Amino acid sequence: MSERILVVDDEPAIVDAVTYALRSEGFDVESRGDGEGALDAVLSNGFDLLILDLRLPGLSGIEVCRRLRASSDVPILILSARDAEVDRVLGLEAGADDYVTKPFSLAELTSRVRAIFRRRELDRGGAEFAIRAVGGLRIDLVRHRVTVDRRDVELTPTEFKLLAFLAREPGRVFSRRDVMQHLWESTYIGDERACDVHVSKLRKKIEPDGGERQRIVTVRGVGYRLEAV
Repeated sequence: MSERILVVDDEPAIVDAVTYALRSEGFDVESRGDGEGALDAVLSNGFDLLILDLRLPGLSGIEVCRRLRASSDVPILILSARDAEVDRVLGLEAGADDYVTKPFSLAELTSRVRAIFRRRELDRGGAEFAIRAVGGLRIDLVRHRVTVDRRDVELTPTEFKLLAFLAREPGRVFSRRDVMQHLWESTYIGDERACDVHVSKLRKKIEPDGGERQRIVTVRGVGYRLEAV
């Protein structure tokens, strides 16, 4: 069965081009032109991926991300203008998993979509070892479940993949480029500062008191390492 993708943009030319490209790759694609329609479609019909423009009439793409993350872990790929760095950061902070800047090539967009689905498949099927335990942190790769000191923690797909990556080798320092290449499964990684956004969001969920930098340690000028706590 083909993966179902919802494309949301108020520019018909972009919707038509993206829809045609993804259908040509075998995906089942629907579209909406506004945020309210997108939110209703995802919550009522269910989709495997949401491709979402941030600047929509009415309900913004960022608000759509926030509301979906309250009840859904559907992967979200945001579209943003090249000069809208603040929007991209806000989108990632609101729960988006990846972004592509306009104008973009359809080949790049399709590659990002396939990378997201590959990550989901690996998460569902497990890899290397079923459980990774680092101090009070426990990562179940098969069930896509994380517990911190026996407390369940809800992570987005990208947050889960980031944490599982750092947990491969506790104590090792991974550069931002290492992390981003792993997340996007590509040598094209865009802005490395997106890594800092994902790490910041992850820290709020797994660190003691929701932010103390004890588990994920910043190594200035290099990257991050995961420590047992």
